[in-house]
Amino acid sequence: MLHTCLRPFAIVCVAVTLVSSTWAQSSAPNAPPADLDAYVATSMKTFDVPGMAVAIVKDGKIVVAKGYGVRKLGDPTPVDEFTMFGIGSNTKAFTTAALATLVDEGKLSWDDPVYQRLPGFVMYDPYVSHEMTIRDLLTHRSGMGLGEGDLLFWPQSTYTREEIIYKLRFMKPASSFRSHYAYDNLLYMTAGQIIPAVTGTSWDDYIRQRIFTPLGMNHSNVTNAAIKASDNVAFPHSRMDGKLQVIHFEVLDNAGPAGAINSCAADMAKWVQLQLNRGKLTNRDGRLFSEQRSQEMWSPQTILPIGDPPPGLAGLKANFADYALGWGLRDYHGRKLVGHTGGVAGFVSRVMLVPEENLGVVVLTNAEEGGAFDSILYHVLDHYFHLPSTDWISAFKSREDTQEKDAAETMKKAESARAADSKPSLALEKYAGVYNDAWYGPITIRMENGGLVMTFDHTPTMIGDLQHWQHDTFKAHWRDRGIEDAFVTFALNPDGTIDSARMAAVSPLADFSSDYQDLQLKPAEKK
Repeated sequence: MLHTCLRPFAIVCVAVTLVSSTWAQSSAPNAPPADLDAYVATSMKTFDVPGMAVAIVKDGKIVVAKGYGVRKLGDPTPVDEFTMFGIGSNTKAFTTAALATLVDEGKLSWDDPVYQRLPGFVMYDPYVSHEMTIRDLLTHRSGMGLGEGDLLFWPQSTYTREEIIYKLRFMKPASSFRSHYAYDNLLYMTAGQIIPAVTGTSWDDYIRQRIFTPLGMNHSNVTNAAIKASDNVAFPHSRMDGKLQVIHFEVLDNAGPAGAINSCAADMAKWVQLQLNRGKLTNRDGRLFSEQRSQEMWSPQTILPIGDPPPGLAGLKANFADYALGWGLRDYHGRKLVGHTGGVAGFVSRVMLVPEENLGVVVLTNAEEGGAFDSILYHVLDHYFHLPSTDWISAFKSREDTQEKDAAETMKKAESARAADSKPSLALEKYAGVYNDAWYGPITIRMENGGLVMTFDHTPTMIGDLQHWQHDTFKAHWRDRGIEDAFVTFALNPDGTIDSARMAAVSPLADFSSDYQDLQLKPAEKK
């Protein structure tokens, strides 16, 4: 789950706890909206977000770096400008910036074939294996399906980065090479592994040494594996079975270059300053990357489809949309926007740059609510663009309510249409056994207390009870309620033995990293 957003809860303190940085300037010409604090409070209340941090950079200055609300439900400790949040896929821009430094040094080119930098790199199609470049790794046009293979790292698995890269050869493409946009995480992780292949330094250490240290991002890290309760860190929250709850930190070190960074408003403001300054350091002499690399990272690479937003969000209709190198591009009221969203279990975030206005906005949250960060973002943009006020909070909440209502109706129809009185073709114990998927590996189904239990052998938290749905379809109801439930449908051979099983997410709102549809389970040969 390394991308965008999801759901809600009711926050106790309507008057959100607020910690102001000494950088805030209320009377300067580049000052933020006068009602920013109230607007953030309303957004948090509406979307049920416990804690949030906001940073705004204008004309080279950090004009806002603030915390709002609480780090953890049931704990009054406030969020401040140094509280760390998972930034998810906003990590991708750090990975491309790290690669840009190597391009500047002449150690690689964006168009180097990947196999020349990562010996043994193989995709499903031999042609793609030979032709794929570093640029292709960064632009979501590989031919892989949306989120394909994400179950290799999310929920937390035992696979290493090297093992995941090896498994790319078993993933069937969903489209031809370079013909379609489909967001992926595995190839960004692969791109990050080019750094140690070229430099001998791990992606993790390179980010610390070459980005965090020069920028003074002293409250950021590349893993939450060692986080302690006493640290200044926001806790992740997710709505499970209708109730917002604190959930465990999802350790995603094996997919680090795609989305494992944790950061805060104060540090992300420095990152935004660097970006708007086209790679030039603001806290000292020197550059992180050249202006040419900055231009390349903000240049269109893959055309994105443009849909029609719902009526309440009609003002967001874009004239163009593209993916660049670690950044998404689009327009808003005649200005080019350079941005990205990020989502990790329990956190969603938004980073937006407006180069011609020399403006940058960061919103970090500890709940899975994209409407919360987008409503704040566009309120800030409208202020600096001198546009009439729009009630973005109501508009985004209306869209969310409609999506949830439609999803509930779809699931209700499926429930009423199923043949509830049907029986499985086989005795339950006949479905038990070890199944293998070409890319994921072993998945075990066993009998337990008279029922079937499914486990993903390399994903410790994926333990689910198989509830009969209809005929030879069961529903995997995961014991960890932060994991999306899935249908499991068995196909039989003429002799009544099991030929295979396919899976699909139950909810239409399932996060795309729940890529059950890409699995094809085959019974393991009995020894």
